[in-house]
Amino acid sequence: MKATSSIAMVDLQNQTKKIRDEINAAIHEVIDSTQFIGGEKVNQFCETLGDYLGVNHVIPCNSGTDALQIAMMALGIGPGDEVITPDFTYFATAEVIGILGATPVFVDVDKDYFTILPEDIERAITPNTKAIVPVHLFGQAANMEAINEIADAHNIYIIEDCAQSIGCTVTEGEFIGKATGNIGDIGCFSFFPSKNLGAFGDGGAITTNNSKLAKVCRQIANHGQGKRYYHDRLGVNSRLDAIQAAILQVKLTYLDNYVNQRQRAALKYDEVLAPFEWITSPKRLPYCNHSFHQYVIRMQYDLRKKVIAMLNSHNVAHNVYYPLPLQKQDAMASYPKRSCPNTAKICQEVLALPMHTELTDDQIEYIASIFEKITL
Repeated sequence: MKATSSIAMVDLQNQTKKIRDEINAAIHEVIDSTQFIGGEKVNQFCETLGDYLGVNHVIPCNSGTDALQIAMMALGIGPGDEVITPDFTYFATAEVIGILGATPVFVDVDKDYFTILPEDIERAITPNTKAIVPVHLFGQAANMEAINEIADAHNIYIIEDCAQSIGCTVTEGEFIGKATGNIGDIGCFSFFPSKNLGAFGDGGAITTNNSKLAKVCRQIANHGQGKRYYHDRLGVNSRLDAIQAAILQVKLTYLDNYVNQRQRAALKYDEVLAPFEWITSPKRLPYCNHSFHQYVIRMQYDLRKKVIAMLNSHNVAHNVYYPLPLQKQDAMASYPKRSCPNTAKICQEVLALPMHTELTDDQIEYIASIFEKITL
């Protein structure tokens, strides 16, 4: 690979080229139908996604963030309630808790796998705890067996944050064969363009096997309407556009292949990074497959600064997911703080490398060659 080449975090251009004719045909079907909001394409995608996930109800919405908010509204979460969330995740997870007037309670994550720690969940529960939001981070499932036991014992809800985990399935234990989003009370998905299943804009979905919750979520997503112009509750305006649904319907047929390609790239990364003892490659949980929304390595903070500078000089994209624990964000200043030592350490060490379906072995080897230039 030429030294002048650049490597992006996500290569949607080349991915789209391979299915452009199918995508164009799907878009033109929507244009010809003029059903731009709702309609056959949205219903078709929801049905197909439900079959893929093995879940009874799929409620489309505008984004993964909206999915989380609508889910919490459907469960009646509001002022006086506490919602447990990992300290190490994207801001939206805690943001919607605060927007609804509830209190986010931050708990630590596993030091090796970055998923929420069940034992810290147990320590954080109070009489005000209304729900737990396990985040299936970077493409791996949280320990849903342990989390379900805790939730059942304390009669609290589970809202799965699946924004990064579509394509991840439990492979052993009580929930063997179940996809993320089909284990808790409600699942929340994002179809942001860079996701494993990405739209050409924003998009999201809520999943549940509870018919009553599904009905409430549908109403909330559509201004609280039970039927047109009759509003049973306060809601929001959160839709998945028909054009986005049509695009997602096409891409869903390729999702398993996309996950396979990400897993292939991850194995190649593992191979070429193995000689670097100062790099820790992503560890895999034993009870699920890893769908590799991100490939996140770890190293000491000072070395990370050197690596970032070197990657910048060689036009290789990268990102720090995430630089701050959620409870240290300025927007979270008014909420209670808890000790989360694993999160504090992880934030100082993580670095995400390019990960997408079009990543080649040559590109991965080129990235590894850059690491050889780092002076320890």
